[in-house]
Amino acid sequence: MLPFLFAAFLLIELLEHYSAEFTGKVLGRAKSAGPVTGAVLGCIPQCGFSVMAANLYAGGIISVGTLLSVFLATSDEAVLIMMGNPGQGREILTLFACKILIAVIAGYGADAFLAKYITVPKEKGNLCTDCGCHEEGAGILVPALRHTVKIFLYLFAFSAALNLCIEALGMERLSEYLLGDTWLQPAVAALIGLIPNCAASVILTQLYLSGVISFASVIAGLATGAGVGLVVLFRMNQNRRESMKILMLLYMIGAAVGMLLNLFS
Repeated sequence: MLPFLFAAFLLIELLEHYSAEFTGKVLGRAKSAGPVTGAVLGCIPQCGFSVMAANLYAGGIISVGTLLSVFLATSDEAVLIMMGNPGQGREILTLFACKILIAVIAGYGADAFLAKYITVPKEKGNLCTDCGCHEEGAGILVPALRHTVKIFLYLFAFSAALNLCIEALGMERLSEYLLGDTWLQPAVAALIGLIPNCAASVILTQLYLSGVISFASVIAGLATGAGVGLVVLFRMNQNRRESMKILMLLYMIGAAVGMLLNLFS
């Protein structure tokens, strides 16, 4: 999986390095098409766009609906990990479709019915574009290599821990601990997804590929998994209560969608 991960991260770094300013302008000018634009951009692997969206929201440039659409569509490294496993093409397409649909509906719903209860007036243009992920002058090769090594270590450590748990407890008991075959499992997965780190997407994806959690649960977890974007939101947004409302809304949407999918799966 390593050569593929490195190539993918190199491409992502290239896009972020040369088109970040353009993407910010697209989000800022999207207006009524904000949730759709946010959902599409959020599907790009890595949490760079969730970081950008958090900064733009803190600066009063995009709406809460657009912010939520980016957060809900973000999946960090999940898609890359699934693509590194043969035979996952159908699941990846289904994942993309579900995430975009959830993000668009939730984004427009938030703008139409919830914006007045969440959003407070902000001074436009008061934002920071630096998420602390890249050192000045590092180019694209070093960050891509750094991301690849970090994900490799996460995958190796968690795969070893997961295999140890399966060996010691058995697949059935491990699934029971994660509320397997119950309607509450997506709620647990959505809680894991709130971990502001790419480790959350690695954990959820590996649990799904190992058959420990359901597709509905991995959707719930990846829907809440906005990565470092949540940290940036709480750091850059001056109103902590507003940020907490967005966090709770993100969790409620992810858990509710997962539970609903469980009913039809």
